[in-house]
Order: sequence, then structure tokens, then C-alpha cells
Amino acid sequence: MSGKKIIIAIDGYSSCGKSTIAKQLAARLGYNYIDSGAMYRAITLFFLRNRINFENAEDVANALNDIEISFRYNEEAQASDIMLNDEDVSIPIRDMLVNENVSQVAAIKQVRAFAVAQQQAIGKGKGIVMDGRDIGSVVFPEAELKIFMTADPAVRVMRRFKEMYVTNPHITIDEVRHNLELRDYIDSTREESPLHKAKDAIVLDNSSMTREEQLDKVMHWIAERTEKAPATA
Repeated sequence: MSGKKIIIAIDGYSSCGKSTIAKQLAARLGYNYIDSGAMYRAITLFFLRNRINFENAEDVANALNDIEISFRYNEEAQASDIMLNDEDVSIPIRDMLVNENVSQVAAIKQVRAFAVAQQQAIGKGKGIVMDGRDIGSVVFPEAELKIFMTADPAVRVMRRFKEMYVTNPHITIDEVRHNLELRDYIDSTREESPLHKAKDAIVLDNSSMTREEQLDKVMHWIAERTEKAPATA
């Protein structure tokens, strides 16, 4: 792969495998992977723990002043753990209560401004892969490769169910389906940076694709763009 580095922005609905392909790409390319969704989940976790009123702008602003988010590479897992005020919250942020509130928190203008500023600072040097809801449309509109991921709703529900069952064996498929439907609605209709496909994004429907197949496809798209991208220092 060329030494030229680019920004890869991956957007799409919940449980479409955005983080899976993003991590694969980062490992293959030697890029930094930034999980924007984990950032919003960490903020949500802090709000819930500290009983912050989501609808009170002053409370939200004060809470954000007390939040420091960073990523720490985990050698054993070969992935980045998300740190909330120096605490590894990679597991707590996947709790169902966080799932039920993260879309509401992520829709808050102050929260998005806080997270986007950090994400843009991280991306200044390029050579990053970031996934979320508004990466290609708001955070990095200049990204050389924008991907919008989607999958059949039934496939998405089963993927999320299997993921959550590991830590919550009492979860039901109906609960997962309701949560995904609610999150899709909030993400797509919120006033601040709603989920939508950037005009120049490539749609990747991976309903019937293996991880290897989708990785090969995206690597082909990257090869096309790195040949044209200017070299980075």
C-alpha cells in the first residue's frame, strides 16, 4: 500500500458493522482507528452516572467541562480502549441503559460540538479511520473516502443481539429490535447533524457479505484513492 495517507470516513446505521470494518482497515493500513460512537457512549455513561439532566443546557455544559476522553491501545486485544477520565469504560459503555440513551445525548448540540472538535483535532495528521453517523458529512467533509454502510434490518437485529447476549444473557430479540428502531428514528430525525449519506459517499450493503469480502472491496476503493492522494509529511 502506498505511503500516502488519507482519511476514511464510515457512516451508517447501528449494527451495520461499521466498527468491525474500521478496525480491520486500521490494522491493515497501520492507521489510527477512532470510534466516534464510543465517545458519545462515554459521555452518556458519565451523564447517567452523575444524573445529569440532558435537557438542561447549563448542566450539560458543566458536565462536559469535567469529561476527558482518550483512546489507549490495548496490546493484548490489538484494539484501542476508550478512557473516560482515566477509567477504561470499554465494557460499561455497551450497557443497555447506555444504548437506550446514547442517541438522545448525541443529539445535543453542545455534546456534538465537544466531540467533533476532538475528532477533527485527531484527524489533522490524516492516516485515520473513523466511523459514526456524521463523519463524512460534518466531521470530515473533505475525507478522501466516504462509505455509507447499511444492512437488512433483520440482519442488524441479530448482529446486535449476539453482541449484547455475551454480557446480558437475559436480553431478548424484541428488546434489541425496539432499541434499534428507536435509535434509527432519533439518529435520522434529530436537528443536530442527522444521519444521512454524504453526496459523495459509496454505499456498502453488507447484508450477505463476509467480513473478508467487505474488507477486500473497501481495500480496492482505498487503493484507487491513495494513488491520487498527495503525499503526507
